[in-house]
Amino acid sequence: MLVLEFKVRAKQYQYTATDEAIRTAQFVQNKCLRFWMDNQKVDKYDLNKYCRVLAHDFHFANKLNSQARQSSAERAWSAISRFYDNCKRKIPGKKGYPKFKKNCRSVEYKTTGWKLDLNTRKAITFIDKNNIGRVKLVGTYDLHFYPIESIKRVRLIRRADGYYCQFILSIDVKIDSSPANSVIGLDVGLESFYTDQNGQKIDNPRFLRKGEKKLKKLQRRLSRKQKGSSNRRKARAKLAKAHLKISRQRKDFAVKLARCVIYSNDVIAYEDLRIKNLLKNHCLAKSINDAAWYQFREWIEYLGKKHGKITVAVPPHYTSQKCSNCGEIVKKSLSTRTHICACGCHLYRDENAARNILKIGLSTAGHSGTWLQDSLNAWGEDTATF
Repeated sequence: MLVLEFKVRAKQYQYTATDEAIRTAQFVQNKCLRFWMDNQKVDKYDLNKYCRVLAHDFHFANKLNSQARQSSAERAWSAISRFYDNCKRKIPGKKGYPKFKKNCRSVEYKTTGWKLDLNTRKAITFIDKNNIGRVKLVGTYDLHFYPIESIKRVRLIRRADGYYCQFILSIDVKIDSSPANSVIGLDVGLESFYTDQNGQKIDNPRFLRKGEKKLKKLQRRLSRKQKGSSNRRKARAKLAKAHLKISRQRKDFAVKLARCVIYSNDVIAYEDLRIKNLLKNHCLAKSINDAAWYQFREWIEYLGKKHGKITVAVPPHYTSQKCSNCGEIVKKSLSTRTHICACGCHLYRDENAARNILKIGLSTAGHSGTWLQDSLNAWGEDTATF
């Protein structure tokens, strides 16, 4: 799948109609979830049929396109099926029981309810009863390269700085890249974003820490405004834009760094960290969230599939404690940043861990990343990993 995003330029009444469509989509999703709670043996097909009942009972639900209502029902079923899967796998802790949406920010259309301008392909018209109408698309992507039939979903998204339109295309992008004749093992951390097996480090940008002073200032201004006032709404918008900027900085850093790693290496081994468990340490939770390790990993796996590179997720157990030279376990606390072994190995702690990660990754003892099997097939190799 390929996702192309454009900024939407429209008039105020069109933005209002878009907000109404988003609220209707949220209403349908919550009603489908309630229908599942109140009835036994409900599957996703029953939820799709229930959308027709909602359109008959509520006139505002009938204004939304029928396939857009089905997309909202599919979102509800996605949360339900994820809850079922967690129960079957018996994961520890909470299983993620579905919750009602309070602040939905998008509405999704399938193949009907919209019409793309065939001449310029820089405008789209929504033809359902919500009266959104024709809106302009601002962006650098050229939709002329893709057939209209490949567009499977169109999504309208509301963010702090405006409205956006996403096109989800059923296209697999493959890029033929020449072998780099290099491998890398990555150990992520808070002192440095990651350290490889050669001791090279990438500094942690700490976008949230750098912007925290401004965020606190905007938060204080917001708390002083009277609830329900116009000034409070403006202060809230400024705070939301500041958070959005930090989020985009974090994503931009992860994408560019992941692209550099993929271009420079043929095999990438990294830790299979469970971020949810790491966040239980309240002293480090903010710094771990600010580092965005999982977002970096997602882009590594996506770009690895796109360029035909091998990505391996390695279990993190004892990678920092085990000696990369002799294999002995050397106990260390988090404050101990140097690995010193009786065999004479003297390394920086994260460099030692990166070497262990690379060894496990090259031996294919670690479990595969999301697209490891596809990558191996692209390289014409077989693997015995699951």
